[in-house]
Amino acid sequence: MTVKDIFETMDYGPAPESAADALAWLVDQGDRFGHFINGAFTEPGDGFDSKNPATGETLATLTQATQADVDAAVAAARKAQPKWAKLGGHGRARHLYALARLLQKHARLFAVLETLDNGKPIRESRDIDIPLAQRHFYYHAGMAQLMDSELSGREALGVCGQIIPWNFPLLMLAWKVAPALAMGNTVVLKPAEYTSLTALLFADICRQAGLPKGVVNIVTGDGAVGQMITAHPGIDKIAFTGSTEVGRQIRAATAGSGKALTLELGGKSPYIVFDDADLDSAIEGLVDAIWFNQGQVCCAGSRLLVQEGIAARFHDKLRARMQTLRIGNPLDKSIDMGALADPIQLQTIRDMVDSNTDGETFRVNAQLPAEGCYYPPTLITGLDPAHRLMQDEIFGPVLVSTTFRTPAEAVQIANNTRYGLAATVWTENVNLALDIAPKLAAGVVWVNATNLFDAAAGFGGIRDSGFGREGGWEGLRAYTKPTGKPKPLAPIAAYEGDGAADGIDRTPKLYIGGKQARPDGGYSQAIYGKSGKLLGHAPIASRKDIRNAVEAARGASGWAKSTAHLRAQILYYIAENLSSRASEFAARIDALTGTRQGAQEVETAITRLFTAAAWADKLDGAVKSVPIRGVAMAMHEPVGVIGALCPDEAPLLGLISVMAPAIAMGNRVVLCASQPFPLAATDFYQVLDTSDVPAGVVNILTGPHADLAPTLASHMDVDAVWSFSSTDLSATIERASAGNLKRTWVNNGHARDWQADHSRAVMDAATEIKTIWVPYGEG
Repeated sequence: MTVKDIFETMDYGPAPESAADALAWLVDQGDRFGHFINGAFTEPGDGFDSKNPATGETLATLTQATQADVDAAVAAARKAQPKWAKLGGHGRARHLYALARLLQKHARLFAVLETLDNGKPIRESRDIDIPLAQRHFYYHAGMAQLMDSELSGREALGVCGQIIPWNFPLLMLAWKVAPALAMGNTVVLKPAEYTSLTALLFADICRQAGLPKGVVNIVTGDGAVGQMITAHPGIDKIAFTGSTEVGRQIRAATAGSGKALTLELGGKSPYIVFDDADLDSAIEGLVDAIWFNQGQVCCAGSRLLVQEGIAARFHDKLRARMQTLRIGNPLDKSIDMGALADPIQLQTIRDMVDSNTDGETFRVNAQLPAEGCYYPPTLITGLDPAHRLMQDEIFGPVLVSTTFRTPAEAVQIANNTRYGLAATVWTENVNLALDIAPKLAAGVVWVNATNLFDAAAGFGGIRDSGFGREGGWEGLRAYTKPTGKPKPLAPIAAYEGDGAADGIDRTPKLYIGGKQARPDGGYSQAIYGKSGKLLGHAPIASRKDIRNAVEAARGASGWAKSTAHLRAQILYYIAENLSSRASEFAARIDALTGTRQGAQEVETAITRLFTAAAWADKLDGAVKSVPIRGVAMAMHEPVGVIGALCPDEAPLLGLISVMAPAIAMGNRVVLCASQPFPLAATDFYQVLDTSDVPAGVVNILTGPHADLAPTLASHMDVDAVWSFSSTDLSATIERASAGNLKRTWVNNGHARDWQADHSRAVMDAATEIKTIWVPYGEG
């Protein structure tokens, strides 16, 4: 080809990256790897081949971990953890800084090895993955330095088990290892079976950095190794990134174990293009959204929603742009798409697309390499929003599309998914963008951009996309716990008796949708005082009562849209009305509990209401300092409908301590009152009735916690379940919550002092962080 031909065609010539150094490193290791345990590589054992998906060639042989290997790794991490934590923030910061510097010094080696092992284009490994991994270690070195001053009262969890996927092998390692080490934890990490080589190279630089033995341990193998880590009693936290199906299994497997858990799972992210958008920019953004890393991205913009008036023009432009995408050898710096990570994934994509007979399918007519796992960029238009391909994650270079007419319809279609990881909005109208972004059910929203990530900005999802955040302060707290050792909580039994009530019987009911309601089952239980005197009868709620309460809470969704100022006023009003009946409630609590603490409990409950009202309009978000010309805003959003088993030992204070911060943040609650002492709660709804609380915001049920908990936890319209019951129902709740991966907060049978103020902890549990990225400027 002559220079003239090049200028006329503007074709890219080959620009191959040499793999010599990466292959030499593999040869230096003998092309066989054991595990990295206690600061050293073990002898290689029986295992499996790691192959280059672009060619099918074997790169190295890895060792399949056994239970003994996992035990050894956990033991090494457990032994190293106390000393690593005692090293202090500054000491840990120095080690993290050293790791960051070594990642920079060996950047090209990491990038080439990642591309060889994973199949992604070298320019993505070189320009995105490796720099972001370095950024995470630099950022968290700073977090380690600041821990003592900014996270006082918190400490490391202990030993963290971390399981990462094959689409971003080194970057996912950095996302998990850096914050864990910064906070004083040690780790046992399992990389994906397909893509373990950069994790093993990272182990090598851990030795070079002088990281203490046992702080980082890496074991390789298939999914069975992940199960061993998940089930291991010596691990205090599990952090998993991967499929929703496996995430559910991990949630069920860890139920009742006391292990902390964060899950970053699948997605079917909407990419919304309005008719005023810069179409050419939106198409370039879409290329990055769906064909970056061959579409093997959990937050890929794989669901295109285009405003109807521009749909035909947009699709025509998109097809033309797709034809220019270059597919080939991932080590060629001039290509756009490399190989899929594994033949199994390639076949999965083929099966999903080939089985579809709806819409119009457009595949790029490209000459794919004869060897390797390649699939052409594909666009399927004209699908119904409920179509399987619009709902299920394909995890490949396949874009599906539908249209919308109005902004409201765009939001409705975008949220018509069981996932909630990310979303993208393209419009030149900033008012429209900032109106739409908070309405989208997603943990991350990009405005006129896509796939922006940074260590300072939290990343994570809701719904079937998991829970927890990675990055920023919110991700950091997930690797810590309050200092001190919790005390066990003994079950609290109701008093028994055979006495009769004095005077006219008061008949408490359930409180559902702003109204008193008789229990659907028609049963009540006698409530006695310490002396055996009958104090009244409390209704026994059933599954149908929970259904009705959840429906009422769902129907009160307008509460989340009300202003924080309004919510604060109503909380102050509740406190005012409770104060006017303080002596009555104090006497009721004394009679129920057989103590003389009623007056103090009521006064503290009033204080809690004031505290929640004070915080309602003061729990600020943050503008994250990210390295772009723009802002990443971390906004607090209500979780939604929260079911809570209230403390038994503090019948009024416990209920209000849970309720007030939750509704202050815009949530609606279904409260299961103290099981032995429920009458304080059935008196309290009289206060709610006179305090302008909208119907359905607060719902109160009474009855045995063990009967109510499984139904609440398995209810698909409940977004979170909390348990402070003296009956330890942690395992039941966590196991049942796996159905829709709702957030849980359980006590694992540990006591909590309700005279102490836990409002901030409740508000943290009652809110999700949504990160909205808004670039600015002309270029």
